[in-house]
Amino acid sequence: MTDPRLGDRLWEALARLPRGSGVIFRHYQLPSAARRALFARIATIARRRRLVLLRAGAAPMRGEAGTHGRRGRGLTTWPVHSRREAIAAIRAGADALLVSPVFPTRSHPGAPALGPIRFAMLIRGLSVPVIALGGMNPQRAHRLTSFGVYGWAAIDAWAPA
Repeated sequence: MTDPRLGDRLWEALARLPRGSGVIFRHYQLPSAARRALFARIATIARRRRLVLLRAGAAPMRGEAGTHGRRGRGLTTWPVHSRREAIAAIRAGADALLVSPVFPTRSHPGAPALGPIRFAMLIRGLSVPVIALGGMNPQRAHRLTSFGVYGWAAIDAWAPA
């Protein structure tokens, strides 16, 4: 997930992602023209590296493979924080869910985290792939593999400490 806190580390993060990984473009605070220009730069890298680029936010972007948090063309991922939100997202047509926060995270200090057991209970039996988000890193992601998690997403894992 892109975030302004990454600064120039965004480019390093994009270079390190395995082919086929997804990128959810956020950068909500940017003025429209700057947001489109940054998206276009990321889209070029995504095409070259075979990354799936999704757009969060209302304005469609050229080169997006889908949307995050709203219906659109292409793939649709949805952020969820509870079982009720997960069911609603699936009914709304989500292709995958980003469930958070699994662990404490710097982007939402003090927010209660699900923890591995509540995360597992929330995702049990869902009919779409689930991506873990919130305080994630490779070691924490490995702890969740037995729950059937499809993958993991991060901001802080790429951001400077």
